[in-house]
Amino acid sequence: MKAQLVWTSDPEAAKRLREEGVVDVQADLEPAKQSIRVGIDRKRRAGKSVTVASGFQLTAASMGELAAGLKKRCGAGGTAGDGEIEIQGDHVARVVAELERLGYRVRKS
Repeated sequence: MKAQLVWTSDPEAAKRLREEGVVDVQADLEPAKQSIRVGIDRKRRAGKSVTVASGFQLTAASMGELAAGLKKRCGAGGTAGDGEIEIQGDHVARVVAELERLGYRVRKS
């Protein structure tokens, strides 16, 4: 098990750890190798529906771009983080169609 650096104020130490390979650099996994689950969640949301797509293995920047595209396509707000994208409202069909068009393997749950 590798040690994980959380934070350091020393830029030289951070650079040394990156060069040694202790700090892993996350890269995007291609869409065809990712299995995404899309479903509706109503828990802890005061009865409001949220479409949740989970299982992404992307960097934070790529997740943000993908979430922005999905939100624009659905005409709704939402958020992205921790390998999942949440879109406000019931947009399962649109999200599934868009992710399949982008090459992801999608399962409804």
